[in-house]
Amino acid sequence: MANIKSAIKAARKAKGQTEVNQARMSSIRTAVRKVEEAIASGDKEKARSAFRMAEPEVMRGVRKGMLHRNMAARKLSRLSARIKAMAA
Repeated sequence: MANIKSAIKAARKAKGQTEVNQARMSSIRTAVRKVEEAIASGDKEKARSAFRMAEPEVMRGVRKGMLHRNMAARKLSRLSARIKAMAA
């Protein structure tokens, strides 16, 4: 346990930021999962709609430092390719 006043405050801030980061990652994972479920169901329009909701969520994660930009771009690119490959 921290004894110094500044270390106590830093620990308190870290705890709060951890909660925020966990909530952000959860919403990113949920958005991506909804796209994958829509692709698995075979509904192209539903998949497109879910992708349009997931894309800003993932990019927000990049801006906030949750995800590396290349990983996010790769994930979005692969999802987009899977949607395009679906039968119309």
